[in-house]
Amino acid sequence: MMLGFSWLAGCKPTAGMKASELPKEWFEINGFLKIAPDGQVTIMSPNPEIGQNVKTSMPMLVAEELDIDWKQVVVEQAPLNTSIFKRQLAGGSQSIRASWQSLRMAGATARQMLREAAAQAWQVPLSEVTAKQGVLQHVASGKKASYGEMASAAAKLEVPKEVQLKNSQDFTIIGTSKKNVDGPKIVTGKPLYGLDIYKEGMLIAMIVHPPAFGMKFKSMDATSAKQMPGIVDVFTFKTYEEGYSKSAFDNTAFNELVVVVGKSTWEVMNAKKAVRVEWEPISDSTEEMDLFGRKMTVRTPAGLESSETHQAKMAEMGSMPGKVVRRDGNPEEVFANAARILERNYSAPFLAHNTMEPMNFFANVTADKAELVGPIQTPEFLEKSAAARLGLPLEKVDIQMTRMGGGFGRRLYGHFLVEAAVISQRMKAPVKLVYTREDDMTFGTYRPSYYATYRAALDANNRLIGFHVRAGGVPESPLAANRFPAGAIDHYLAEEWTIESNITVGAFRAPRSNFIAAAEQSFLDELAEAMGKDPITLRLELLERAKKNPVGENNDYDAARYAGVLELVREKSGWDKGIVPQGRGVAAYFCHNSYVANVVDLEVKEGQPIVHKVYCAVDCGIVVNPDAAINLSEGGLVDGIGHALYSSLTFKDGVPQQRNFDQYRLIRHGEAPRSIEVHFVKNDTDPTGLGEPPFPPVFGAVANALYKATGKRYYHQPFFPAIG
Repeated sequence: MMLGFSWLAGCKPTAGMKASELPKEWFEINGFLKIAPDGQVTIMSPNPEIGQNVKTSMPMLVAEELDIDWKQVVVEQAPLNTSIFKRQLAGGSQSIRASWQSLRMAGATARQMLREAAAQAWQVPLSEVTAKQGVLQHVASGKKASYGEMASAAAKLEVPKEVQLKNSQDFTIIGTSKKNVDGPKIVTGKPLYGLDIYKEGMLIAMIVHPPAFGMKFKSMDATSAKQMPGIVDVFTFKTYEEGYSKSAFDNTAFNELVVVVGKSTWEVMNAKKAVRVEWEPISDSTEEMDLFGRKMTVRTPAGLESSETHQAKMAEMGSMPGKVVRRDGNPEEVFANAARILERNYSAPFLAHNTMEPMNFFANVTADKAELVGPIQTPEFLEKSAAARLGLPLEKVDIQMTRMGGGFGRRLYGHFLVEAAVISQRMKAPVKLVYTREDDMTFGTYRPSYYATYRAALDANNRLIGFHVRAGGVPESPLAANRFPAGAIDHYLAEEWTIESNITVGAFRAPRSNFIAAAEQSFLDELAEAMGKDPITLRLELLERAKKNPVGENNDYDAARYAGVLELVREKSGWDKGIVPQGRGVAAYFCHNSYVANVVDLEVKEGQPIVHKVYCAVDCGIVVNPDAAINLSEGGLVDGIGHALYSSLTFKDGVPQQRNFDQYRLIRHGEAPRSIEVHFVKNDTDPTGLGEPPFPPVFGAVANALYKATGKRYYHQPFFPAIG
């Protein structure tokens, strides 16, 4: 952990504080916190906030080890600062997991330094000085002092090389529910988001991009648009220069864009319609990308692609041998001699992230500095991209993070940040770039389209003897070959394949798991029925085998923890008590280091699904903030149910067929489950992921519940695609 010291840090007013309450000076103990003379503590939250509530939960880790009353804590969003903070990234459900030790160390270090300052001031042994709830005390002499009284002296001390962290049984903040620190601002409409940014003299910019994937800019006539009221300029630019080696998060569908710049959003939107642009087909191309230090050649094929063609090609690939990723035993022989083979195919369409807040960013680029403010999940990576594109040293690029109105992986890819910076540099003025909903939905970086074939071999006694999965997609495979039921079956085969595409894709909440979990869990239910077994019983039997006598050495799950969430959801849902709703389905999955099992109760009435209740069991280790964890789980469940039932993005000759919410179906308020119960496995395991793990298994639970409700198996998402 790197600590940045400053004897007196400038005081910044915090919204909601009265002037008389503002401390006159702050003492910055380390990069994570500042203490005022009155004992008020400001804790910096380092990671981007996209609704997962890390802006509350991460400071809770610091406050726990500092041992401060939470009521004395003020939380601020930290700027990007890689010299102090590590992994300032929102992705992979890793924020709490990756910072579990470092944030607690920050609090414990500050607490130790405050104790040392008190010991020196009182001339007593350090071991006799206690620190609790913001108060330092020496019992023998009766001396007391607040943290604020010792902050100045503590800030001047040498950072201790070792500090002792609390045992989990001693936690007083971790494990308790704390309200979202931004909650009052959110519900009262205070400016928090990128779209809220307004600065004097700021211009508004909007883009025009090709109407189809497989097309690029050729020429334009902007004569009429430039003459419209409020329009300052219309021009073309390239987001990334030729020869630039893109990083993993520089993904962009259309590199050369038309931009309209004006004085107001309405004026720019109208001018966009007046720009006449001619497009032309792209050619096959390749480019080198830097994927976390590994060079990779990416090929982009020419052509105008359609969903019908994708589906036919995926079905063809699914019937052919793929690249073998894992083989245990002799699955080919077992299948050749099986008494019975169960085989099923599953598919899912492209999905748009459709965050509530469309892509946007503010940029003010001058000759020697770039001020960039907005919603981004990967500020550290995009700082480098912006610096390279603008020709500025890295230290001259300043990224400030706003709260995000949704991310789901879309804001990992910050081409819109770079676009705003390039436009501002060209205009020599502050600019806010705003995507319309149609821009956002048709610009790419979608969840890929997937297809999977599952096969099971049964012997004459109806016992499972072989398992085979072959999975792929456009343009990536969703296969996780070393996950369950790998390790639980002697004869197991996993193959994958891919289809090239010029449609840009990227991480979508629980990447790849969001499809493969649904396919796998649906197949396991149908397999259980074919074997005459209860669905939970079959899963637990396989996990018992994986626990006691696992096959292979690369299984990436803990069978006991996996079984634990199934047992918990079975208990909480009353699965074995004979209470059978019209449709009840179960599913469980492991991803992002956590385990989740779901039971969904629903019915289909007048052709429409009605989800009555969802039971959710989660093993994510120590739960830092129970209220926030429940909210995060509920959000993932509702999101997953909606995508499973309704969402789909299709293409015809490269053109996205859904451009706004009148065509792209998301779950509506009245379609959310009537009730959700979330239960956590209690243990002392360090925290793991939670933003993504509840999402994948609910797809399968919905499919299995629909079968019970209708007698029909659902293999292809979305299950209810009609727009209503």
